[in-house]
Amino acid sequence: MKVRVLNEAETRKLIGPRAAIAECREAFAKLARGEVEQPDVLTIEIPEHHGEVHGKGGYLHGAPFFSIKVATGFYENPKRGLPVTSGAVWVFDATTGLLRVMILDNGFLTELRTGAAGAIAADLLARADAATVGIVGAGTQARYQLEALLEVRAPTRVLVWSRNPARAAEYAAEMTERFGRNVEPVARAEDLVAQSDIVVTTTPADEPVVQAAWVRPGTHITAMGSDMAHKRELEASLLGGATVVADRLKQCLTQGEIHHAVAAGVLRADQVHAELGDVAAGLKPGRRSAAEITIADLTGVGVLDAAVANYVAARAEIEDVGRWIEA
Repeated sequence: MKVRVLNEAETRKLIGPRAAIAECREAFAKLARGEVEQPDVLTIEIPEHHGEVHGKGGYLHGAPFFSIKVATGFYENPKRGLPVTSGAVWVFDATTGLLRVMILDNGFLTELRTGAAGAIAADLLARADAATVGIVGAGTQARYQLEALLEVRAPTRVLVWSRNPARAAEYAAEMTERFGRNVEPVARAEDLVAQSDIVVTTTPADEPVVQAAWVRPGTHITAMGSDMAHKRELEASLLGGATVVADRLKQCLTQGEIHHAVAAGVLRADQVHAELGDVAAGLKPGRRSAAEITIADLTGVGVLDAAVANYVAARAEIEDVGRWIEA
């Protein structure tokens, strides 16, 4: 049996934010319609090395492939001169179960689909006239979130805050040059939130970095950092007064911002407005008024990993990209 192998550079040439957003939007809608098979998330913590491992995947009905992904986050890696994230994806033939493609992408597809999910959340829930975007955090995912968001909104101003001011300044300079937009570092998270129409939180924080009192009416918040039970980026009371949408409610009840709000007694599971797929599929409305605060709780949905991996595998076969190994 021959297996196609793709490296990160080859994978990057086959898919970008626009295609990822389209594939992930359809995957969310199929999830809402019950047209996918998706296992629970596999999570392994490596506490002595400040590391975490996530195993996700799924099958979209009618697709030629099913896919399984392992992604890692080791937060001491920058001290070692290494990237925080890594990973790989295995793509199997949905007819035979045989391995077809190995995508050695160093976590690129995870970063890309996470950015795409954030853009979809903003497109479905943020005001159309949102002028100022605030990015909380200045790491790798902060870059992917902004790049994808610019596919669905056209802000005139972007703010960034980080606990490390030097990283915020570096991010602002890089993003300004890359996208030709005014990206400004701010000294306090409070100032960023108070001025922003869309807030995207991209940190591995385990204590809230966004307080309810800072958020003005009409704001949309995409919280994507709380993908393990101990993580949280938002003050729990903020969810109690907002329209809350989960990427997958089952997951968000155990590891997302919703999890902490329910534990604090400010939100019940039946008060969560919808899953993001419900809105993407037109089964439930998104934003219903200009003044409501909307929150998307993103914990990472396996069928999105499958959707982008399937796209890459199909394009690789069409364009004959990669190399073959004997299995």
